[in-house]
Amino acid sequence: AVAAVVAALVVVPALRGAVRGEPRRSGGAAAALLTSLPEFLLATALLVVVAVHLRWLPPYGWEGPQHAVLPALALGLPAGGLLGRLLSDAVSSAAAEPWAATWATAGTTRGRLVGGLLLRAVPGVAPQVGMVLVGLAGGAVAVERVFAVPGIGRTSLGAAAAQDAPLLQGCVLALLVVGTACGAGAALLRGAVLGRALRVAGLSVAEPGAARGRGARAVPVVCAVLLVGTTAAGLLRDPYAPEHARLAAPTLALPLGADASGRDLLARVGHGAASTVGTAVLVCALAAVIGVAAGLLPRLSTGPVEVTNAAPPVLAGLVTAAVLGPSRGLTGSAAVAVLVVSWAPLAAHTAALVTEARAQPHVRVLPLLGVGRARLLLLHVLPDVLPPVLRHAALRLPGVALALASLGFLGLGPQPPAPDWGLVLAEGMPYVERAPWAVLAPAASLVALSVLAVTLSSLGGSSTGVPRWRRTPATSPALSSGNTASTSQGSALAGPAASEASTTEPTSQLPSSTATPPQVDTRP
Repeated sequence: AVAAVVAALVVVPALRGAVRGEPRRSGGAAAALLTSLPEFLLATALLVVVAVHLRWLPPYGWEGPQHAVLPALALGLPAGGLLGRLLSDAVSSAAAEPWAATWATAGTTRGRLVGGLLLRAVPGVAPQVGMVLVGLAGGAVAVERVFAVPGIGRTSLGAAAAQDAPLLQGCVLALLVVGTACGAGAALLRGAVLGRALRVAGLSVAEPGAARGRGARAVPVVCAVLLVGTTAAGLLRDPYAPEHARLAAPTLALPLGADASGRDLLARVGHGAASTVGTAVLVCALAAVIGVAAGLLPRLSTGPVEVTNAAPPVLAGLVTAAVLGPSRGLTGSAAVAVLVVSWAPLAAHTAALVTEARAQPHVRVLPLLGVGRARLLLLHVLPDVLPPVLRHAALRLPGVALALASLGFLGLGPQPPAPDWGLVLAEGMPYVERAPWAVLAPAASLVALSVLAVTLSSLGGSSTGVPRWRRTPATSPALSSGNTASTSQGSALAGPAASEASTTEPTSQLPSSTATPPQVDTRP
């Protein structure tokens, strides 16, 4: 419920801009801040502020509904930020499709246009909803540990620490069942919304938009400067020498203060960037390659994707620790554990986009022209699929970094005295009330990394920009002629789905989405 409310708040600006004819990927910085908040850090902050200082809610245990509020906030805020950002991108992309221009030109009411945009955007995001629900189980491991909640996450952590294989297998099996159910539900939802449009080639293509202005580049530049500056300054210092007083406050000579052992936090954060960020970038790159390759063959990858989706990164780390032992949880094994489950969301996203791309009219007609499957896939489907998937992979970068930090926080990643961001956070948690700077530095670094990744992903591809009905108000794109007729004549009028178009008044006087495609000379 918390994630749904947060996602709705994040997507509202995108819907408002789309209705006004100025669609944009909204909520970038806000969603990035929400996504970048580690569940264990957010849980500790809520525990200290709300439960200890304000005494509004109980801090520990599970004795009634009031005990569920803080854990729900700690889990729901990051999940809602991720879902809201993905849904904002999908809404903005749908607003740039020709059918939206036709509806606006025909005088469709704002409420009906908003409903159509959401109907068109939901199928592409539906697989991610199931993955986020499964991911909440992984985040619950740390949250249940902070709030002493007797749940499956805390049970899994105890089983991994004790190397209790039967109990851990039971937890994994329960999550597999949840993941399979979520994947099946997402597939049914997509089929219900896009069923007829997929059969009659009624899906349209988003129109290319204008480039973003200079203001959109300010946020990633600032974040990059802060990260690079902090890393460069920290690499010049010793992260292991306890040369300062315990929990020393920040000074000019000690900009970020010292930890509980008297070590320079600036040095530990700077050196930790090389391991945490570098490993996260490598994992995201490999996950993108594996995910795209698997998503291009959706029939073969559906089963492995659903099974892998049921294992959050933290759970994969628990399994790795149960097999190798917590003392052997090095950076390499933590990276492998995160990689094993990070490719599945990208594969599911790719498969959904491939299905929609194959349903476009100009792609459906290519086999009649003698285009082979491999050429069709690589030259006509992959170019439409790759940009949004790469943006999704960049959006996953902070999540991967947080997963690595979570493993370090739980003691399943790099071991002390390694300057890992997760370890730095874990070492500072007991002193967060007395010395908040002990966790502020690594937490701020993770937030800056997340904002940088999300804003760069928005700038990486062509922006949605201003829709065509605003740029050329006198001519509806659905009625334009020329080479674009074959790609927009039917799909531009179909709306979010062909069934919606057939019952919508604004398109009743326009050609049907099942109109015969232009005659093409197929002779050699």
